[in-house]
Amino acid sequence: MLKALIFFARFFVLWLLFFLLDRLIFIGINLEQLKNSSATEILASCYYSLRLDLSMVAYMAVAPILFFLFFFFIPLKKKVPFSWISVYNKVLVVIFSILGVANFNIYREWGSKINAKALGFAITSPNEAIASSASSPVFLSLSVLAVLICAGLALNKWLTLKNIELRPSPVLLKLFFAVLLVGVNFLMIRGGLGVSPNNQSMAYYCDVPILNHAAVNTEWGLVSSILANKRSSNNPDLYFPNDEAEKIVKDLYAVEKDSTTLVLKTKRPNVVVIIMESFTADLTKTLGNEDGITPNLDRMMKEGILFSNIYSTGNRTDKGIIGTLAGFPSIAAENIVKWPEKLEKIPAISQTFAKNGYQTSFFYGGESEFENYKVFIMSHDYQLLVDKNSFASKDMNSKWGAYDGVVFNRQLQELNKTKEPFFSTQMTLTNHEPFEVPGKPKFGNKDNVEKFKSTAFYTDSCLNSFLMEAKKQPWYKNTLFIFVADHGHILPKIRQEVYVPQRYHIPLLFFGDVIKEEYKGKRFDQVGSQIDIASTLLHQLDMDAKPFIWSKNLLNPYTKAFAWFSWDNGMGFIDHKQCVTFDNIGKMVLYNDQPKDVKYSDTLSRNGKAYLQSVHQHFIGL
Repeated sequence: MLKALIFFARFFVLWLLFFLLDRLIFIGINLEQLKNSSATEILASCYYSLRLDLSMVAYMAVAPILFFLFFFFIPLKKKVPFSWISVYNKVLVVIFSILGVANFNIYREWGSKINAKALGFAITSPNEAIASSASSPVFLSLSVLAVLICAGLALNKWLTLKNIELRPSPVLLKLFFAVLLVGVNFLMIRGGLGVSPNNQSMAYYCDVPILNHAAVNTEWGLVSSILANKRSSNNPDLYFPNDEAEKIVKDLYAVEKDSTTLVLKTKRPNVVVIIMESFTADLTKTLGNEDGITPNLDRMMKEGILFSNIYSTGNRTDKGIIGTLAGFPSIAAENIVKWPEKLEKIPAISQTFAKNGYQTSFFYGGESEFENYKVFIMSHDYQLLVDKNSFASKDMNSKWGAYDGVVFNRQLQELNKTKEPFFSTQMTLTNHEPFEVPGKPKFGNKDNVEKFKSTAFYTDSCLNSFLMEAKKQPWYKNTLFIFVADHGHILPKIRQEVYVPQRYHIPLLFFGDVIKEEYKGKRFDQVGSQIDIASTLLHQLDMDAKPFIWSKNLLNPYTKAFAWFSWDNGMGFIDHKQCVTFDNIGKMVLYNDQPKDVKYSDTLSRNGKAYLQSVHQHFIGL
C-alpha cells in the first residue's frame, strides 16, 4: 500500500510540475502587461492555482485508481501492471501542450483563455480559425510546444513507475485503504469539505485579470466551459421571432423624455450599498405588516426615500447580487454566475464608480468563491475584497462565516481609512438557513419562522449599530446608503408557491443626510426591480448609465413601471395594474390577479415571454 501511495504521489507531482511550467510560460509571454505587478504578486498565481491544478490531476487519476483497485481486490498478478500509464501520460502531454500553445495565442487575441467557444470556432469554422491564427508568432508557438512536450516527456520518464508490487493484506485493511484513496481523490476533485465546491473563483486572488486567468488551470477551465456550453448554446425560451421579441422589449424601455427627479444634495457622494440576505418585504411593518422584526429599517423608511413596489429579479443570492450591482436580469433556469467568461463581460456599477475616481470595496462574511462571486468582484474593479479569509478564526461562528455584526464593524473600520469618495458594498449573510444568531434569539427558535424572524431582527440591529457609529464619522454627511434585499423568501408568511409575486417583493431604501430635505420620508410607489438600481443611481450622479441596458431610471416619471422576475422553470411580469406568472415548461399561466381582464393578461404574458427570450439571447451572445 505504501508503494501505491508513492506511485500516485509521483503521478500528481508529474502533472503539478507540468501545469506549473505551462503557467510560467503563460505569465512570461504576457509579462509586458504585468510591469506594474510585483514579483511576489505574479508568483502568487502559482500558489492560488494549486486547488484547481490538484482537481484536474485528481480527475486524471480516476482511471489509474480504478485500475489499481481492480487488481488490489482481485490479485490476478503479484504486481499491478501499469506499463500503459506511460502511454496515457504521453498522450495527455501532447494534447495539453497543444492546448497550452493555443491558449496563449487565443489569450493574445481575445483576452480570455481557451474555452468551448474557441474550440467550437476551430471545429465548425476551420478556415476562419486558420485565418485568425495567421498573426500568431510561429517561432514562439513552436518553441513553446517543443518545450512543453519535451519537459512533459522527461517528467514522465523520471516519475512514472511501471508497476505496483502487491502484498497480502487483510480485507478490512484493504477496504480502509481503498476508501481513503478514493475519498482523498474525491476531495481534491471537489476542493475540500467547504460549503462551495471548486469553481473558477477559487483561483482568483488579485485585481489583475491576467494573473487571475493564469491561476486558473487551463484544462480544468476548458472542461468546465465545455460542460457548461452544452447547456446554453441554444435559447430554450423562444416564443417569437427574435426581431419581434426585441421590439416588444424596446417598447417597454422607451422613455418619452428624460426628466429625472434629482433627490441628492451633491453629484459626488460616497455610496454604500447593503445587500441584505433574504430580507423580504414581508419582514417589515411598513411593507409586510409584521410587528417588531425590523424596527430600525422601518424607522429609516420614514426618514429616507422608500421605493415600495420593488421586486427581486430572481429567488437566489447569486441572481440578486448580479441584478443589484450589474443591472442584469435573472435568466430562469440559466445562471450567468456559472459562466465566468460571460460574467466578466457584463458591466457593473463598481466599474463606473472606479472610472470616476471612487475607491471601491466589497465586504462579505462568507466564502467569496461561492457561486463565483469572487470572479464578479475581482473582475469589476472592486479594489478591496474582505471575505471570510480576512477574519480571525474566532469570528467564524456561523455555518456560513462571520456574523453580520462582525462584518459591519470591519466595513466601518475600513471606510474610516478610505479616501473619499468611495463606493462600498456589503452582502449580509446571517439571515440565511440555518438561521443562527449570536446570543439569545429574539423570537425564539422552536421553528423556522421564529428563527427567521430572530436572524432578521439581529441583522436589523446590526444595521442600526453600523449607522449610529457611521454618524460619528466625518464622511457620513456626504454618504448615500442604499439598502436592498438580494431576494424575497418563503418566510415568515409561509408563501409556499414560488410563482406568487409576493415571494419577490423586497424593500429598496435610499438613506442619508445627502438626500435633499424635501425628499426625506418620500415614498415612490411605482413598480420596479432591483436591476433598476444601476440606472437610477447613476442618473442621480450624472454618470453614464447607457451600458446598463436592462436597468430603468426609477426617478424619471416617464419611465414605464414594470418588473420582471424568474425562477428555474418560470417567470413573472408585473406592472401598476396586474401581475401574471407563467410556467416555461408546462406553458401555462400559474398566477393572474386580474383573470377577467383577458386582453391585458395576454399583453403581460406576451411582455414576459419576450423579455425572457431577449435576456437569454443577450446571454448567449456574451
